Amino acid sequence: MYIGGVEGGATHSTLVICDEAGQIVGRAKGPSTNHWAVGIPGVAERIDAMARAAKAEANLPADQQLTAVGLCLSGAEAEETNRELEAYLHTHYPTVAERYVVASDTVGSIQAVSRLGGMVIIAGTGSNTLLRNPDGSTHGCGGWGHMIGDEGGAWWIARNAIKTVFDDRDNLQRSKYPVERVWQLIQEHFGVRTLHDLLDHSYGRFCKTAYAGLCAKLARAAQDERDPLCRKLFGEAGQSLARSVCALRDKIAPDLLRPGTAGTSLLDIVCVGSVWLSWELLRDGFVAELDRQHFPHDLRLLRLTTTMALGAAYLAADTYKLTLPRDYTGNYDVFYTYRVGQANGSNGTAGHDTNGRC
Repeated sequence: MYIGGVEGGATHSTLVICDEAGQIVGRAKGPSTNHWAVGIPGVAERIDAMARAAKAEANLPADQQLTAVGLCLSGAEAEETNRELEAYLHTHYPTVAERYVVASDTVGSIQAVSRLGGMVIIAGTGSNTLLRNPDGSTHGCGGWGHMIGDEGGAWWIARNAIKTVFDDRDNLQRSKYPVERVWQLIQEHFGVRTLHDLLDHSYGRFCKTAYAGLCAKLARAAQDERDPLCRKLFGEAGQSLARSVCALRDKIAPDLLRPGTAGTSLLDIVCVGSVWLSWELLRDGFVAELDRQHFPHDLRLLRLTTTMALGAAYLAADTYKLTLPRDYTGNYDVFYTYRVGQANGSNGTAGHDTNGRC
């Protein structure tokens, strides 16, 4: 028996194959598997290519079907298109797997840390927050893409930086902080000289991932140079991400919570995506928003130490009642603990709190 799992992001994807002992024996990487970006045929083709590469690493024949595969993909929120992808794979790529379960990428992140459920906030190129209760019910906030939302994601941070410069130069909304350093970073990233030069990248040659790539440069300037505008942009991102948590608080099932401190309850949140590498920059805005909205539960913020594709494999095993051994505690670190009614500055951290860059 071999069970596969796919972590399908808006930019990159990963496929793993697990053996009966729950060990990863094959792994492959690929490009985006978001059907809104590349279409269902494109997603299926990329899954087949990754499956072939992972089977080769696992010393399996290319035509040997995996017992089941969990596909946890960016953009896979609608049941109708999920079933369409499953049918397309069976018809056009019959050697990949015997059966599939298709779900949002947010589901795979939760499955990687708990069979019971939990909450996940994805803040990578885009953003999405999902709550999964023990009864299997799910409730979401965001995940609508950059035309409607993506608050707190890398694209959103980059877009806000650009918008701030445009508004300041137009004297429409003068920035409280100097915009010169941010404008220099924008020029370097896109290879432009003027505001008008940037219009081609915003419309005719628009690429969401290219826009989002600016976020890493803003993070470095915020961290290393302490540029005030860059730090403000990340503070606002933290605020937006916390707002999505607060939006779902009334949907949290009591049996999902564990005892916290001083009579409080505790909720685990899995934090996925490159923006979370800049937690030091997000933290003040995130905590301030929780305090402002009087969020009623303690929180542990978890960072996966393994690929979310493993959670997708767990999902496939659980869906089809297949035995797949697992040790959840080895799949994550706790990098921050929020406690209700207490000071939540640097003393709130726990586990391995590493400050990287978006």
